[in-house]
Amino acid sequence: MTLTNNVTRFLDARRVSYVAHELPAEKVGAVEAAGILGAPPEQVFKTIVIKRERGKPVLAVIPGPRAVDLKLLASFLGEKKMRLPTEREAEQVTGLQAGGISPLALINKGFQVVIDSAAQSFVTIYISGGQRGLNIQLRVDDLIRLVNAKVADISKME
Repeated sequence: MTLTNNVTRFLDARRVSYVAHELPAEKVGAVEAAGILGAPPEQVFKTIVIKRERGKPVLAVIPGPRAVDLKLLASFLGEKKMRLPTEREAEQVTGLQAGGISPLALINKGFQVVIDSAAQSFVTIYISGGQRGLNIQLRVDDLIRLVNAKVADISKME
């Protein structure tokens, strides 16, 4: 597997500093990825697709050991109700495999991105590189800027 894809080319074109990390090609959860990367689990973030009642789904980027708090997210976005899609629905709506869903791979696709405020306690975090087996470590500020993210408390302990 190569560590070059649309996400790394996008970051290179914008001269954004990052480190690409190769992981096993099968689906690996964020906490398991943290063990492979030698990083604290709280610093490895996962992207969860969340469906609204109407409109394009939201990408919630949260720490690996945590779960999306749908009530907090809905309240923050002014939505009445939000739900977790099935893995298959998430793959269909993003065009990416679960385990490889990344806000960086979905730039300009109309997804709103909300990053959990826990990210701001780190200079850099790890997120999916847009395909299974690729993780990207980059500055939190760069990620927020690149994906035009909002930051809020949107997670809870699992």
